[in-house]
Amino acid sequence: MKTAKDYINSGMLEQYVLGCTSPAETTEIALMAVAYPAIKVEIEAIERSLEAYAIAHAVEPNPIIKPFLLAVVDYTERMKNGEPVTVPPVLHENSFIEDYAPWLNRSDMILPDNEDIFAKIIGYTPEAVTAIVWIKEYAPQEVHDHEFEKFLVVEGSCNIIVEDKIHTLIPGDYFAIPLHKKHLVKVTSIIPCKVILQRIAA
Repeated sequence: MKTAKDYINSGMLEQYVLGCTSPAETTEIALMAVAYPAIKVEIEAIERSLEAYAIAHAVEPNPIIKPFLLAVVDYTERMKNGEPVTVPPVLHENSFIEDYAPWLNRSDMILPDNEDIFAKIIGYTPEAVTAIVWIKEYAPQEVHDHEFEKFLVVEGSCNIIVEDKIHTLIPGDYFAIPLHKKHLVKVTSIIPCKVILQRIAA
């Protein structure tokens, strides 16, 4: 018969805390923890150690991932509900804000409260994604190796920093991010910077 010390030295308690034990082993260890306080204390110590390790090695998620994931879900639902597919113009140096008026003037293209970055997709093909994006303070550093990223500022202002070069943009300004270059966006206006953003497959 296994003693409390046997359980503690076996490595099974670590497996138990990680959820890797079989149903029979899980039941057995849970019963042993009730019968032997030393096992319960050891399980709690393992839980604290794993939590401390997870916190110490946590990686801050890229804040741009969530809004674009939610934008994809929103766009998919809109298509399912019968919204007609539209193809916004390709952004280029002679693009005007007015070119995107049919999308910018829609009543559902608004920034919700308490969102630092928010996106609404207005067009999708396998080659290009076009979105209206609001940025309150900044968009973190990225590098694009397989898609060209283009901006047209609609409201507010920002600096797009590519490597060490700062590009100051105001409404009506167009900017294209070169491939393989580190870049980030810093908002310089009191209001969120609202842009047409387009990503085109390279």
